[in-house]
Amino acid sequence: MGAPKPPRSLKARALAWLAQREHSRLELQRKLTRAARQAEAFDADAARLEIEALLDWLQQNRYLAAERFVESRVHARASRFGNLRIRQELAQHALELGDDARRALDDSEPARARAVRERRFGNAPATPHERARQARFLAARGFSAEVIQRVLREAARGESADG
Repeated sequence: MGAPKPPRSLKARALAWLAQREHSRLELQRKLTRAARQAEAFDADAARLEIEALLDWLQQNRYLAAERFVESRVHARASRFGNLRIRQELAQHALELGDDARRALDDSEPARARAVRERRFGNAPATPHERARQARFLAARGFSAEVIQRVLREAARGESADG
């Protein structure tokens, strides 16, 4: 059995996490703070300054980019969730959608809601109870009330066009 490996530096940890997937600055800061607390000689002020400097360096060298994180998160979530849910997730990371991304999501929301409803339920709601069930499901996925009503109306009429 070999000697135990020395703990990885905060920079090495950050780069390893970023190699796995995109992170927001806030998310990476939280992970690095947690990792710094595990160090034997933990000094909160020194760790905070070191982490801020590291995050600045990562951003300057384009290892960490808010635009890439937003694009990645939108791409990963758009096929399953509505605009409200996506915006809420980004807000948890202290980020917002750009104008182009917002327009694209707004334009595609009815089609995405239709696809999510079809995948989950298949058939149009036959009863008011089933309609309410499908509406609750779509609302929980973050689709707007207007889009939900539109999609359910189209499903009841047997349509699939954007009307």
